[in-house]
Amino acid sequence: MEELHTKWEVYSPATGEKIAELDETPLESIPHLYTKSRQAFQTWSKLPIKERLQYLKRLRLLMVNKMDEIAEVISKDTGKVKIEALVADIMPTIDAIKHIEKHAVKALSRQKVSTPLMLIGKKSYIDYMPRGTVLVISPWNYPLQLAMVPILNALAGGNTVIVKPSEVTPLVGMCIDNLFHEAGFPEGTVQFAHGGKDLGASLTEQKPDYIFFTGSVRTGKIIGEVAAKQLIPSTLELGGKDPMIVLRDANLERAVNGALWGAFTNSGQVCMSVERIYVERPVYKEFLSLLKEKGNSLKQGTRLTDDIGSMTFPAQIDIVAGHLEDALNKGAILESGTSPNDWKTGQTYFIPPTILSNVNHSMKIMKEETFGPVLPVVPFDTEEEVVRLANDTEYGLNSSVWTMDTVKANRIASQLVTGAVTINDVLITVANHHLPFGGTKQSGIGRYHGEQGMRIFCHEKAIMIDNGKKNSEIQWYPYERKYTKFLSLFQHYFSEKTNWIQFGKEYLQLIKISKEKRK
Repeated sequence: MEELHTKWEVYSPATGEKIAELDETPLESIPHLYTKSRQAFQTWSKLPIKERLQYLKRLRLLMVNKMDEIAEVISKDTGKVKIEALVADIMPTIDAIKHIEKHAVKALSRQKVSTPLMLIGKKSYIDYMPRGTVLVISPWNYPLQLAMVPILNALAGGNTVIVKPSEVTPLVGMCIDNLFHEAGFPEGTVQFAHGGKDLGASLTEQKPDYIFFTGSVRTGKIIGEVAAKQLIPSTLELGGKDPMIVLRDANLERAVNGALWGAFTNSGQVCMSVERIYVERPVYKEFLSLLKEKGNSLKQGTRLTDDIGSMTFPAQIDIVAGHLEDALNKGAILESGTSPNDWKTGQTYFIPPTILSNVNHSMKIMKEETFGPVLPVVPFDTEEEVVRLANDTEYGLNSSVWTMDTVKANRIASQLVTGAVTINDVLITVANHHLPFGGTKQSGIGRYHGEQGMRIFCHEKAIMIDNGKKNSEIQWYPYERKYTKFLSLFQHYFSEKTNWIQFGKEYLQLIKISKEKRK
């Protein structure tokens, strides 16, 4: 019987033109994907790490050759300007492959660890054992990077992977699918399922060995609930409401430039976007004036000379509009941009970058994730006040502190409840693959990137080795005459100052008793 494929049409959010018509992966094929994945795991997991890395290197070189072509696909599918596709989506992905190539062998090979003195004569190690089939569910805002990085880390660890790219940016999903095929990965090692929410639900119900999800808090909680019921380990990378704190001694021009890029890059559709700014009152007016001046010079469109692209997902425009209307109804002032009633969205999804003043924490714009090009600016008076305001959110992904005083910067950074803090910069922690990436509170569970990013896809297996020459151990049977010796041994060892002479005597006595045969 011939499989029925659901087709869906794809339109560019920046131009409104139809750019593709694609087939959806049928739900009935999902069990087959898992069967193939588990069969492929038997071979892929047994390959030496260096051999697996050869496939990743081949993929990297292929992507370098196709860089402009991939950037074009991302730009069309998301509406972002092409330079952002190149700099913020493609480059970090290729850099991640290089990082894995360089560090995977050391990170995933057997690690020798210390053995306590009480276990003298033994050696201890940690082995990293691949989990099996990893399910990666990726988002639409950075559809290449946020799909590829977990896929690549999972593969390096010896896992096979099933991927559900976002249905909002399906051309990028197809592009990634084709790249793995062209790079020659063994059949069943990486498989793609293209489609919507029903497909995602079906994939999670098939009991993968690990789930890696990047997306909204609402969907993350649903996936987390499914995973918990089946005891499936998971990483959930969710949203943010990231604060930027500008102190009076900051380089204001740099801070303004950083604020505009941090808030408006990818039209604000970044989990680590600057979503609220707190400026120390003595420089608040100057900062706001410069922010408006520079913000008004930004160009919006699809050309290589433009700075800001379109929104990607129409439902997100409604969320941004709701937050902005709520703020304006409660007294916020439009410093730049327009009311949602004046937005000219229709076939295309461009909304003007917006700066707000006279905002407070009763407004959604200051508490909930907006995920759009809206930037509220608030004055503050003291460090204690700004730390309290910055932490007054259910999110905790990223933050930034701007000052020329390193001591003050570190003091404030240490009090911010976030997964990352940048000082005099924005967003860039995600670009350093040596640093962990993840959030606190509602921003998610787990970390990836760095060695940790490879190891989360592996079970840690404890190994302890004895040479096997001794016939017995001091703590084995029989226990006769050993209690007082152990009591003395532990007291001399764990006291404020170890009595090594008495410790040694008791230890030798225990060895002697252990060698004696019970009469």
